[in-house]
Amino acid sequence: MKYHITINSIKTVEELKDAWSHEDFIKLLDELDFPDANKSNPDELKDLLFMAISDFEPEEAAAILLKYKFSEKLSANQIEQVSHEMLLDKISEEYPDISFHHQLFNINQLLFKAYNGRFPNTKATIIAFEITPNKDVTKEAVLKAFSASLSSHNVIKRLFENQLTGKEAFDEAEHIIWDLKETSENGYLLTTSEYWMSKDDFNDAEFDAEIVLFEKDSE
Repeated sequence: MKYHITINSIKTVEELKDAWSHEDFIKLLDELDFPDANKSNPDELKDLLFMAISDFEPEEAAAILLKYKFSEKLSANQIEQVSHEMLLDKISEEYPDISFHHQLFNINQLLFKAYNGRFPNTKATIIAFEITPNKDVTKEAVLKAFSASLSSHNVIKRLFENQLTGKEAFDEAEHIIWDLKETSENGYLLTTSEYWMSKDDFNDAEFDAEIVLFEKDSE
């Protein structure tokens, strides 16, 4: 499949809109032993959460937030391990299960603000682009198309060479791209971690790409 891609903008953001709901804030405040959180002014919940988080030691607070999001996916030992690694900004290298990266970003940003920068300031990348033809535009297809312009130093190209070239299944694409939203006839908005893609990773803003999809029967 051949595509023509035009990158219209690449933005770096420190927080994603609607990452947390008022209900999330109330439940987290309850987990942090803040009394009567459900009676608090909704507009003040986020600031109250920052105050409640800062009453705990950083790793202890990180563990509470991780348990809230991942209690069904991570064991107590894993939660403790990740809470230590978050302070050292080692998650991307030491914890390869990338399906957690999106929520880890949201948790990390709460901790970063609650502790005035003690946690690493992880960032997200939002890319607005147009793709022609607008056909079979999946997360896998977009990453394979983007690879035509990505620098050889880009972490996706270094870690997933066989997946990008269609030699292996690219299941990881679903988690590398956090959100892929159609905005116009040929326009899309992509959200991912700055760890995976940043403005400096792209060689060209307009380019052609031919992608190869993985076929199980081809082995």
